[in-house]
Amino acid sequence: MNYVAPFWLPGGNLQTIWPALFSRRAFGPPPQYQRERWGTPDGDFIDVDWLAPPGASREPRGAAQPLLVLFHGLEGTSRSHYAEAFADLARERGWAYAVPHFRGCSGEINLAPRAYHSGDFEEIGWILQRFRAQWKHQGGGPLVAVGISLGGNALLRWAEEMGEAAAPVAEAVASVCSPVDLTAGGQAIGRGFNRLVYTRMFLNTMVPKALQKLDQHPGLFDREALLAARSLYEFDNVFTAPLHGFRSTDDYWARASAKPQLDRIRIPALVVNARNDPFVPSWCLPRPAEVGERVTLWQPVHGGHVGFPQGPLPGHVRSMPDAVGGWLAEHS
Repeated sequence: MNYVAPFWLPGGNLQTIWPALFSRRAFGPPPQYQRERWGTPDGDFIDVDWLAPPGASREPRGAAQPLLVLFHGLEGTSRSHYAEAFADLARERGWAYAVPHFRGCSGEINLAPRAYHSGDFEEIGWILQRFRAQWKHQGGGPLVAVGISLGGNALLRWAEEMGEAAAPVAEAVASVCSPVDLTAGGQAIGRGFNRLVYTRMFLNTMVPKALQKLDQHPGLFDREALLAARSLYEFDNVFTAPLHGFRSTDDYWARASAKPQLDRIRIPALVVNARNDPFVPSWCLPRPAEVGERVTLWQPVHGGHVGFPQGPLPGHVRSMPDAVGGWLAEHS
């Protein structure tokens, strides 16, 4: 990916914040979605938003039509800037497109005494298997998946765990700006400007949702400890780690990180990380010697965290989806 940031938007923080708030997401009209609710094997639900092209049905338009599945980032939705940009790309290419929301992220709190996390490869696997079966039944073509930030790390963990068994489910996967070393990323977001801006932004939505979960399931965790959390490390120690089978934040971050097992991936996998991402320090990014032969690394100097703005003011965020979509098309 030969990405060069526009001269008017220097630095990783500006390349993160401006695209999310102000840059153009679609060259066509804003994407419209059709929502499906899927029941989960444990009696819970997730909501899936399917791209609804104007005047077209969601049925495959021929055996070769691909399905692109996007797994969003921490507290993301199908309306996140990157999700709408990928929707615009899919519409241009004539692909089907779907965004499954992690539990509790679709606007309605989920039912089970759990939420979602960065290493949730079992959930990724169940979702992809259902997409594969449904798309095959409808006569569709290849299935490819992209994960953004947290969703990308979980998608890579699924590919690692599945090994050769991933190929019948997904032809290729890509992760974008994923914290594949969760400890390094967690430490970075917990310091200085990142703590003041990004950590506060995430906790502003995560804490109220956790309190809703406590109302559903009294005694699930320590309310006062949660309210005292001022970092993602502290939040994960009270909520994310114990609710999902980890001993502590340190245990969660170590076991959920994709980086140590990238050599286990046996399907084409693209790992994109900007080297000025404020969430993911460049020193922790994987090197070619640390990944398997099916893994491609793109590490442009600029881009921020899921930013990659391009063009004159106010800019647009299609350059990264275009590049990633082209790679997925080539490898499926």
